Amino acid sequence: MTKDEVRARIEAVGIIPAVRVSSAEDAIFASEAVSRGGIPIVEITMTVPGATEVIARLVKHAPQMIVGAGDVFDMEIARECRDAGAAFLTSPGLDAKIVEFAGRENLVIMPGALTPTEVIAAWKAGADFVKVFPCAQVGGDGYIRALKGPFPSLPLIAAGGVNQQTASKFVLAGAAALGVGGDLIPKEAIRLRQADRIFTLAHRFVTFVKQARAQMEPQKFEPPKRLWQKAI
Repeated sequence: MTKDEVRARIEAVGIIPAVRVSSAEDAIFASEAVSRGGIPIVEITMTVPGATEVIARLVKHAPQMIVGAGDVFDMEIARECRDAGAAFLTSPGLDAKIVEFAGRENLVIMPGALTPTEVIAAWKAGADFVKVFPCAQVGGDGYIRALKGPFPSLPLIAAGGVNQQTASKFVLAGAAALGVGGDLIPKEAIRLRQADRIFTLAHRFVTFVKQARAQMEPQKFEPPKRLWQKAI
């Protein structure tokens, strides 16, 4: 799958599950469950033991799934994730060198940012999406809406505080996609191997996104355009 295809799929689905669990086996279980629930995208965080091996295994055995790497903080890890087959890289903050590396390697890159200055810096560096983190602590969907005022075409990912009560609000506020962790992949569901519970939650979050985007008519939801970058 090309970089453009990966980016388009993320825009279309609108949800990026963050798999932050305590073992490689748990990560595989969680990834398969959310994929069956209608979210063929997973972010394997580097806090997972053997994270790059998990990425490589999913890339090989689940070709229908877009597999990315989260919490990528340095170049060595970025290279390891690329070698494992990651289709995208993301982190809570901005490292311009990693953004540039992803651009050279044709990987989708989603650096984190919080303030308007950081958002601009991430976009100018070459981000495909800008991950606004942590959203809940700085105003939630209201903060996303405030950022969309001066940056209407910039594709923002809302992360931190996205749950069943707030998912639709973030989309209506203008988020291009949602980063969801424990509220989609509960620790208890992992411990008890409740695949059906994760499947149901995944399906529910997909529905939240679809319904919120439908409410945005007649203005219509459209994938963001990178033309905004030229205006900076």
